[in-house]
Amino acid sequence: MVEQQPKVVIAGASGFVGEHLRNAFADEGYRVVTVGRSGDAVWGNTMRIRELVDGADLVVNMAGKSVNCRYGPRNRAEIMRSRVDTTLELAEAIRTAEHPPPLWLNASTATIYRHADDRPQDDETGELGEGFSVSVARAWEGAFFDADLPHTRRVALRMAIVLGDGSALVPLLRLAQAGLGGPQYDGPWFPTRSRLRAGTYHHHRPTHGRQRFSWVHIADVLGVVQFVRDHPEIEGSVNVSSPNPSDNRTVMATLRDAVGRRFGLPTWRWMLEVGSFAIRTETELVLKSRWVVPSRLTQAGYEFRYPHLRGALAEIIAERRQHRG
Repeated sequence: MVEQQPKVVIAGASGFVGEHLRNAFADEGYRVVTVGRSGDAVWGNTMRIRELVDGADLVVNMAGKSVNCRYGPRNRAEIMRSRVDTTLELAEAIRTAEHPPPLWLNASTATIYRHADDRPQDDETGELGEGFSVSVARAWEGAFFDADLPHTRRVALRMAIVLGDGSALVPLLRLAQAGLGGPQYDGPWFPTRSRLRAGTYHHHRPTHGRQRFSWVHIADVLGVVQFVRDHPEIEGSVNVSSPNPSDNRTVMATLRDAVGRRFGLPTWRWMLEVGSFAIRTETELVLKSRWVVPSRLTQAGYEFRYPHLRGALAEIIAERRQHRG
């Protein structure tokens, strides 16, 4: 008797993480189908999405607009919509499927926790923060968990900054190579009414370049997805982050070492504000202290392939050089 090929539905497969997941599942022998602005089904065609999730072994949703942008009204609306609406549409497709998938993994973000420089935030006792980014994360997880799906186990992956060739690491590497790889200092900056009202203003906290930096290697994102799939006792929200978070000063020093730069100019808040406006991004991405640890995963027995930052960066940089060569 020939075994039926397992099927995985990946939403947001065109992004950095989604593309790696698509390749990993294909290598495992899965039939991979995708949902997005293009693919086997497109957003808005709920009937077609329902056909794809019906009988699937697993659904993974990584859809969402990049937060590496200015948080103006239009981008804020799209950041929220691209996460909440897509999650709601998948929930409706699964709810009405004749054979709903036994497992649904949905992206979330470790940014849901407060600015933390006093203690780490774990899956059980972590304190949620406030502001625009946190409100997005809360709404995202609400759309995921509020649906009545009794036959589908759900796990929200609260991912830290994902490192890999082509990830958010690339602009930091370029700064280090350009001699600007010093620490990034917080400081006072004038608030505007619009930013205060929208919750996008970063309040000054004197971290002295020691704001915590939680991260995870892309290989461990794939490993966690496979681990959660194979451990049916895991459900709810899970921190996907290295058990050894670093800080901004150490990250930039490690990057300088990795690219052979002995010195890197530091940058202060006013410089970051001007620069982030010029390149259309937000200072929160480098100034918020993200101190997240993966207690549930380590307690369940997951062993990180890249638990330490230096080894992770060395592998990524070697891969970049190989590809360029």
